[in-house]
Amino acid sequence: MPTSTVTASTSCHASTAEEDLLAELQRTEPASFGAMFLDRVARTPEAEAYRRPGAGPDWRSQSWAETGTAVTEIAAGLLGLGLRPQERVAIMAGTRTEWIEADFGVMCAGGATTTVYPTGSPAEVAHILADSASRFAVVEQAAQLGRVLTAESPVEHAVLIDGTAPDDDPRVLTLGALRAAGRELLAARPEAVREACAAIGPDDLATLIYTSGTTGLPKGVRVTHRSWVYQGLAIRAMGFLHPSDLGYLWLPLAHAFGKALLSCQLSVGFAFAVDGDVGRLVARLPVVRPTIVPAVPRIFEKVYAGVLATVREGNPVTARLFGWGIGVGLRMSRARRQGRRPGALLAAQHRVADRLVLARVRSRFGGRLRFFISGAAALSTEIAEWFDAVGLPVLEGYGLTETCATTFFNRPGRPEYGTVGRPLPGTRVALAGDGEILVRGAGVMQGYHGRPAETADALAGGWLHTGDIGEITAAGSLRITDRKKDLIKTSTGKYVAPQTIEARFKGICPLAGQILVHGEGRKYITALIDLDPDAVAGWAARHGLGDADYAAIVRSPQLTAALSACVDELNATLAPWETIKKFAVLDHHLAVEGGDLTPSLKVRRRSVEQRYAGLIDSLYPAT
Repeated sequence: MPTSTVTASTSCHASTAEEDLLAELQRTEPASFGAMFLDRVARTPEAEAYRRPGAGPDWRSQSWAETGTAVTEIAAGLLGLGLRPQERVAIMAGTRTEWIEADFGVMCAGGATTTVYPTGSPAEVAHILADSASRFAVVEQAAQLGRVLTAESPVEHAVLIDGTAPDDDPRVLTLGALRAAGRELLAARPEAVREACAAIGPDDLATLIYTSGTTGLPKGVRVTHRSWVYQGLAIRAMGFLHPSDLGYLWLPLAHAFGKALLSCQLSVGFAFAVDGDVGRLVARLPVVRPTIVPAVPRIFEKVYAGVLATVREGNPVTARLFGWGIGVGLRMSRARRQGRRPGALLAAQHRVADRLVLARVRSRFGGRLRFFISGAAALSTEIAEWFDAVGLPVLEGYGLTETCATTFFNRPGRPEYGTVGRPLPGTRVALAGDGEILVRGAGVMQGYHGRPAETADALAGGWLHTGDIGEITAAGSLRITDRKKDLIKTSTGKYVAPQTIEARFKGICPLAGQILVHGEGRKYITALIDLDPDAVAGWAARHGLGDADYAAIVRSPQLTAALSACVDELNATLAPWETIKKFAVLDHHLAVEGGDLTPSLKVRRRSVEQRYAGLIDSLYPAT
């Protein structure tokens, strides 16, 4: 479909009320992300901004005023080191309040943040630093200094969050020393930071976010201040976040999803508890008692599998009661989403089920949770409906790094599971002739850093070509079918959408950690299955394999039978050409550190296919 003929969808859009409120907010919108932060500090200085883990179970709270002091000192310290407008500062650290303060400090000083994953390979880190021409870097630990201060690196100043700066390298100073230098500069020039911030406009560069990607080295996405400010205002106009909310932030802040959440926070004014250790997430929730938790599908899959495993291992009577309670919850949640009033019998059953089953599950998450937010990958409809039945709605959204993470979002109240909802106010959507999703709006990137040809292709005709295939439902929501480049064409000419199949399988099989569906140019579809370590350990204990090593479990006929049953259940829901004919179980776990997964826990499809090419070929014996 020629781009010149593209028109925005008339059925997939935000509500009139949302559009009107956004327009009202934009009349007084701040000129930059830094200005939005300073405005938040001025509006609610004594309100809680962040909590960070303290000693033992305690958390330390800090106000917006305290955050403002830290950020202003960091900004002044960077100005004292010679940071120029839109000059890049790389941040390589885990999710913690210091990451946020450093990022806000860069914004207030008029610089631009370059995001670097701490788990990135040496080649990726070197590429990002060189491509972004970052003269400044903020790192978490002394061990990371060697990665940013190589002979080829453009970094001239490195700021160390934890530990002591080496005496023999004048390029390195601690975060504390940077703040102290900032205080000295502010004593001499009290308005230095405000002046630097005021010099930045909406179309200036705010962030270079390097896409984690599934193939090759990452490329920098240029995001302006206008885009981040729009993101915060658009979410605020949707009205589902409140100043009284407490979010739990563990997501990688080098990912657009994490930074978008900070934009929403500045606009609305709620607080975040911040701890990047995903291994402590579930254990922390009853202590923190958040009202909103953004996460990625892998987290929901693990929680779902863990709860079901616990139930199976318990008393059979309890297991039957649990199954009954979830069934009642499903009927109630479906009636609510369809706008139907439940009958008297269902309402009575639900009161009992909630007291005996559902409320107990909710208490594991602190008892105050209003909803989860899911993004970065497709979430199984079955898992989403299970959480909704418990009374913990999962609001799924969709976006790309190129759109500041959030472009579509399911609104609270009546989410349409299996879809990513409707666009944010101010965003327009269209479908090309081949079903590719096209997006236009203030959240769309400025372009790819140093890649004009790729920018022109991605933004042809004034629309961002997302590379994703989708369809619009009768209710006006967007359903993602698959990545355009990931669609499989078998040797028989049939097209298969692997991500849809993969998400569905993870909703069926509690043992699955990851699954990769393959079949490009082949006669039939196959799959590589990576097992969830916690789920498979419990399963092995229940099946007499508790003392066996992992390799023996993988080779066991019991495991093969269990996975085959799950594949058969999946295949019963698929078209004949989509069914998985053969599968193999990996003998070790896919990991971010090994380059198999992105930091948002998505499979690097091409990398895994290349690495396990021999194993895949063995599923297609010559005939």
